[in-house]
Amino acid sequence: MEYKDIEIRLEKKGIKATANRITVYRALASAHVPVTLSMLEEALVTVDKSSIFRVLSLFLEHDVVHAFEDGRGVLHYELCGNEGHCDLSDSHLHFYCESCQKSYCLDDVHLPEISLPQGFTSHSISFVIKGICPHCQARQ
Repeated sequence: MEYKDIEIRLEKKGIKATANRITVYRALASAHVPVTLSMLEEALVTVDKSSIFRVLSLFLEHDVVHAFEDGRGVLHYELCGNEGHCDLSDSHLHFYCESCQKSYCLDDVHLPEISLPQGFTSHSISFVIKGICPHCQARQ
């Protein structure tokens, strides 16, 4: 993804493009799977962990990324496909492979509409299915 394209996407989300933000965005875009802070830290050796974390926190606040916990307490981040504000209709299932410890988006499996009791307001939703991915099953 080109610098100018990332700059435009960030501006549409209300974020000023900086070198670190563009670097983190590019890494997220090229990953094609949800990534952890540790994975980004390994991929971006020129950017310190605290800077990556600050960028991810800003991205979360402005709906640039979605985050989900994989059941081990580790957050995974993925880019939001919407250019504007995200809502619950953007949610989808995730699969965590207990063998290779990778997380996968199940984009074609959307979450059902959930009616909360009166007084409850949701801002995000996450479902993670745990098991063994096809690649690991083929190796066994």
